Amino acid sequence: MKRTDDYEKRREHLAELSDEELYDRFWGSIDKLIEPLLKYGYEYTSPAIERSVLLRMGFSSLEAKEIVNGCLEHSLLGHGAGNVVYRLSKAEGCGIRQAGELLIAGNSWNKAVKLFEGGSADE
Repeated sequence: MKRTDDYEKRREHLAELSDEELYDRFWGSIDKLIEPLLKYGYEYTSPAIERSVLLRMGFSSLEAKEIVNGCLEHSLLGHGAGNVVYRLSKAEGCGIRQAGELLIAGNSWNKAVKLFEGGSADE
């Protein structure tokens, strides 16, 4: 049975490629397609996305909202709310939960800001 489309014509430039070359070409094309999406994901965030990250870290929605609001107030949201909590937990030598609780209580925001300014949390 003969095909009624133009498949053979459209594949002429690929006909001489080996399976390995086709594989490499396919994954190279995929990389080009997803590169802008990854760039967008790294450069942009929103309060909703950051709350979602904190929910997955074990915080309640009310706790996540407080942390995200604090990140907005201290211009840290671009670094990622989860990242703020994580880096503060490392600087304080405590767990993720405890670091988040410090931020929710309004404590340690100055330390968090210093962590992202390149300073030490002890300064």
